[in-house]
Amino acid sequence: MGTLWYGGTIYAMTKENEVYEAVYTDKGKIIKVGNYAELMNQYRMSITHIEDLHGTCMYPGFVDSHLHIVGHGEKLKHLDLSAMRSAEEVLSALDDRIKLLEKGSWLIAEGWNENQWDVPRIIDRIELDQISTDHPIMLTRVCRHAIIANSKAIELAGITKDQIDPVGGKIVRDATGMPTGYFLDTAQELIKQIIPDISKETLIQLIETSVNDLLALGLVGGHTEDLGYYGKDSFTKTLGAYQSVLGETKKFRAHLLVHHEVVNDMVHAGLSYGDGNDFVELGAMKIFSDGALGGRTAWLRAPYTDDPENKGIPTHSEMKLEELITHARSFGLPVAIHAIGDQAILRVIQLLQKYPLNNGRRDRIIHAQIVDQEIIDKLTKMNITLDIQPSFVASDFPWVIKRLGEQRAKQAYPWKTYLEKEIPCAAGSDAPIENVNPLAGIKAAVLRQSSIDRNIYQKEQQLSIYEAISLYTKGSAYIINKEYERGIISPDYVADFTILDQDLFKVSKEKIDQVRVVKTVVDGEVMFQR
Repeated sequence: MGTLWYGGTIYAMTKENEVYEAVYTDKGKIIKVGNYAELMNQYRMSITHIEDLHGTCMYPGFVDSHLHIVGHGEKLKHLDLSAMRSAEEVLSALDDRIKLLEKGSWLIAEGWNENQWDVPRIIDRIELDQISTDHPIMLTRVCRHAIIANSKAIELAGITKDQIDPVGGKIVRDATGMPTGYFLDTAQELIKQIIPDISKETLIQLIETSVNDLLALGLVGGHTEDLGYYGKDSFTKTLGAYQSVLGETKKFRAHLLVHHEVVNDMVHAGLSYGDGNDFVELGAMKIFSDGALGGRTAWLRAPYTDDPENKGIPTHSEMKLEELITHARSFGLPVAIHAIGDQAILRVIQLLQKYPLNNGRRDRIIHAQIVDQEIIDKLTKMNITLDIQPSFVASDFPWVIKRLGEQRAKQAYPWKTYLEKEIPCAAGSDAPIENVNPLAGIKAAVLRQSSIDRNIYQKEQQLSIYEAISLYTKGSAYIINKEYERGIISPDYVADFTILDQDLFKVSKEKIDQVRVVKTVVDGEVMFQR
């Protein structure tokens, strides 16, 4: 027995301006769309519930194509540094927090970004030591490609002056060769590996906290990468935590990318791509090919403009990256590869051309920020999808111009060009790195306004409202081969809806992120109601 939804504006998103009066759903599926009187008459004997939208606007359910659900939960639980505007403010907050901790316990804080500080600089271990030498302290940068640790954490990790930089990472040192406490990319693991394991019970709490917040923001699902980071038996423990949270009562569609280090664990468990259920399913093998622009570890074809001796850091040797891709192919797996710099993207393209996937599943390049015409031309000829983060434009400009120079920056973050070239794209937040609110992402995609200096960058790359919403609906479905069951409001598609108090096609661009979520519906059931 079903539900009739009516009384507002219902955007099908099958094409621009496709609007319906009513939708009839049953058992988690859309049965029919049309006008109210027609559906009421046709299904009057089977309608058991009527949902009056009271003039609000319904869209297909928004899905974040790239985030870290557990990491978002950690951000909500841990000390959040993302809004702080100086090193001194960060240090003061750490000093306040340390007083609340038991002696010897870890102080972990998230989200510092020196590029948004009044005086950009990197805090060092000596400053953290002034806060505590009894507590190990670790501060994770907003990009999650760098950390700062105090001397206690460095000591516990057994790191000395003679420590060799790991492949794909860097230990920043002072003039005497001593670590400053600043660890980039794979060097972070020297510290992270000694943090006490998170229990399954804690993971369950973090996932519950995170999903509740995501539902309140209008998200019905997310493609997340969490399975390889939480201690021994991380794959089984983390997958089990998701399965414990999501199901018949808490409905949210979690598509789990599988870090390359735990793919064998997945295979040994007799699992593969797509296995799971409607709310927890396994996805592509996740691989990192480079770092991030903030720490100058994204792998570029030419040196950084503000660091002429540096082209960034490839995460793996070229041979190792090739081995990882062939390993994925041996199991018929698509790959989801983090690639920000143009050299990283080019290398990934070359390898995916060499080892094409022939089973209909879709590879994705995550971020794809720094490109040139050669790369765009290659992308148009490949069966590949791009997983982009619109909010990066708002948070990276104008400082990214210093990193790349004027010319490269003009070619960067070219979302409109991708769509014009018919390169399939989906959009996510990379939360907890950026604001997980999909309306903030949509605003960033259509406005491209810096959150730092309020200027608009690359106006010619602004997306239409329809294009931006499509990235979070049809795009997120396509990238995981779900385009015939998710992403639009149409018969036989899932009954997942995001219901907002204002019409995104009519509200001013500047106020998109001020629109409020009224209801979030997953599988035909209201999972959040304001």
